Amino acid sequence: MDVFKDRLSRRAADTSRPALAHQSLGRPLTGTETALKDALMAVFGEGTQDFGAVAAGLAARRVVAPVSGRTDWDEALLRQELAAINADLDAAYREHGYGA
Repeated sequence: MDVFKDRLSRRAADTSRPALAHQSLGRPLTGTETALKDALMAVFGEGTQDFGAVAAGLAARRVVAPVSGRTDWDEALLRQELAAINADLDAAYREHGYGA
């Protein structure tokens, strides 16, 4: 018996939280996290990958940082925000598990 596959199958069949039924997030993204995600995808879509340049692209778009609420993006703020969001998502995943 594969315990991991069994757990995944049970969680996939759980319909108590249908909005997260097949996602690996322990919680849905907030509105500001979604806006950051969309802005990051736009910046990356322009071919920008350097963190400093990505931060400049976010600042130019006046994207609100989900944790600090700032819009004056620089490389340090980008790293801090991504680390904080990731830590929070990891904690939610630990609490709620696969398929939340």
